[in-house]
Amino acid sequence: MNDKPVPARPTVDLRSFTPARVALGRSGASLPTKPLLDFTLAHARARDAVHAVFDGPRLMTEVRALGLAATEVTSRAADRGDYLRRPDLGRQLDPPSAAALAEVAIAPCQLAIVIGDGLSAAAVHAHSVALLQSLLPRLGEGEAVATGRVVLASGARVALADEIGAILGARMVLMLIGERPGLSAPDSLGAYLTFAPRPGLTDADRNCVSNIHKAGLSYDEAALKIAWLVREGLARQVTGVALKDESADRAPRRIGATEPD
Repeated sequence: MNDKPVPARPTVDLRSFTPARVALGRSGASLPTKPLLDFTLAHARARDAVHAVFDGPRLMTEVRALGLAATEVTSRAADRGDYLRRPDLGRQLDPPSAAALAEVAIAPCQLAIVIGDGLSAAAVHAHSVALLQSLLPRLGEGEAVATGRVVLASGARVALADEIGAILGARMVLMLIGERPGLSAPDSLGAYLTFAPRPGLTDADRNCVSNIHKAGLSYDEAALKIAWLVREGLARQVTGVALKDESADRAPRRIGATEPD
């Protein structure tokens, strides 16, 4: 019988499973030069993403090319400094935007879509339109979900969609927003769903599909989850902690159907 201990697998093997900074080595008491430079670059990209300028006109053109009506609005955050220091201002429309949105709110819709810069306009520019291209056909399958106006919001926090959805008379609102940049993903997009949107709701009332980017959740995977949550949320008339993502296990309930006894 061989009693010799089995050598542990090198820690460096972990690097093939995660983008986290593990097994970087050392030079004396410090990091080697290359990992240090890589960290500095990642940190700079994350900072740049936070301060990137939201390109509303470009997104307006791309969204309209998908055949969707679109409107631009802004929050009460006057500039990026206000936005970062005062999260509450990013949750409220400025009065002119609220008035303009009310003028185009012709009829209620099942789903309103908001695209907001959030903490990474870079994520929105890179992924929001491509995600919509994958999502819209899924919403149109079978019993189609009536999609209303797309609203492009600058200086936006997630809860800004609640006020927007209420003004548009939407049964549900989908917010696509740039997530807080990380050192491995400065351009991660999040999707937040809220049934019966109105000011005063909390994150417990929302469902989130996050980590949408090239090295994370793909557009097709995210679109599948979002479409399932939209249909199931409309059928159950609820989102948030009462609605779990079971898209991998079963088809969504028909909209308007009741819960089984």
